[in-house]
Amino acid sequence: MKNSMKKLQILLLLPLIAVQVKCGSSKNAAANSGKAQSWITTTDESSKLLKQNDLVFNSETNSNQTIIVDASQKFQTIEGFGFSLTGGSAQAILKLDKAKREALLQELFSRKEDAIGLSYLRISIGASDLNETVFSYDDMPEGQTDLKLEKFNLGPDLKDVVPVLKEILAINPDIKIMGSPWSPPVWMKDNGSSKGGSLQPQYYQVYAEYFVKYIQAMKAEGIVIDAITPQNEPLHPGNNPSLLMLAEQQADFIGNHLGPAFAKAKIKTKIVIYDHNCNKPEYPLTILKDAKANPFIAGSAFHLYEGDISAMSTVHDAYPNKDLYFTEQYTGSGTNFETDLKWSVKNVVIGSMRNWSKITLSWGLANDEFYKPFTPGGCSTCKGALMIDKNQNIKREVGYYIIGHASKFVPEGSVRIGSNISGNLYNVAFKTPSGQIVLLVENDGTATETFNIKYNQKQVSTTLNAGAVATYVW
Repeated sequence: MKNSMKKLQILLLLPLIAVQVKCGSSKNAAANSGKAQSWITTTDESSKLLKQNDLVFNSETNSNQTIIVDASQKFQTIEGFGFSLTGGSAQAILKLDKAKREALLQELFSRKEDAIGLSYLRISIGASDLNETVFSYDDMPEGQTDLKLEKFNLGPDLKDVVPVLKEILAINPDIKIMGSPWSPPVWMKDNGSSKGGSLQPQYYQVYAEYFVKYIQAMKAEGIVIDAITPQNEPLHPGNNPSLLMLAEQQADFIGNHLGPAFAKAKIKTKIVIYDHNCNKPEYPLTILKDAKANPFIAGSAFHLYEGDISAMSTVHDAYPNKDLYFTEQYTGSGTNFETDLKWSVKNVVIGSMRNWSKITLSWGLANDEFYKPFTPGGCSTCKGALMIDKNQNIKREVGYYIIGHASKFVPEGSVRIGSNISGNLYNVAFKTPSGQIVLLVENDGTATETFNIKYNQKQVSTTLNAGAVATYVW
């Protein structure tokens, strides 16, 4: 009887085993189907991050130019792609009714099929020039100081940036956030103005404590600040707000004040230096050379309003144990979709990634139809990735597609891998944590290009219009 029951149990289990084998086989077959998916954005805007027909890998040979993707070559690990959530961006998003806002934030920050999966945000510590008004977290009447920071509070951010961040974190709890100040409180400065001037040395220590209080206050709101820079664009004191902070001053501030203050308060937030253009790699190199400052520094941040993106590799080659971050590039109201798409994908996204950056961020996430808000003397031509008008219409601007072509397909933890530049076909390749290969290509030429993508001895042949951008996934 026991043997009969045993045989019956085996017979009953056989169909389940067969089903499991079949499911496993089909999953493996799908993973190794030899097909590449692709999404394309064209300069005439007829295709915007639009999925194309699958491409099939084969063993055929031809005389086309070829991009060879090599997963055995490994470079930096990616932390994310995204934008700056300025105070103005948060205000624009909060104008949407709840259902529309939730749908937009899901589209921006989730990893659903119809989303672009933004994974990194930069926010201002106090006001940036894309706020309605200038403020710090410890403003005092003229002539007064607050050395113990007893008046410190997050102020206007509690009405816009903090609530929007909480909604974003509910969608993506793992999103990384970097904070950057445009100016310290005016009473700490030598010119008594939010615009320009320098931080007075007698306030270095209290300003270091200001950063500590900021990180702690945000944590109390459930928001973890992964990294900070001591100053946005320290060599551009003409903005409002802004501050002039020379390399030697930043080295002194970090080595003798900010770094020790973080250590004392047991703060793990990374300190990332410079946060300005690629024309002055000597600025971060000067700070990294400082024996006191160096141990507290996680890496250097760059923008590309001046200089060449290769400056990031210059710094990497000198200090390969320090990370690189690309933290800002705007698209402006005076340029067009075609120009911005080509230039930014080639130089900012592909360029920064091929020069060791762990992130690529564009500037403001959102604004209204008049490029507002901005401070008096702030940027009146900065175009957000989204334009949200008074009727709650949302227009996805060129910045959305510039970043979306990477963020949608390259999650945090992906690794840049080898790929060659072939003719006008600028590109960068990644391997994701799930094992997918992602290749981002921009055709920088003036004619349609026919080319191969080769991987593991097999290849696909495809074409890409002049100026177009494509992401290939297999």
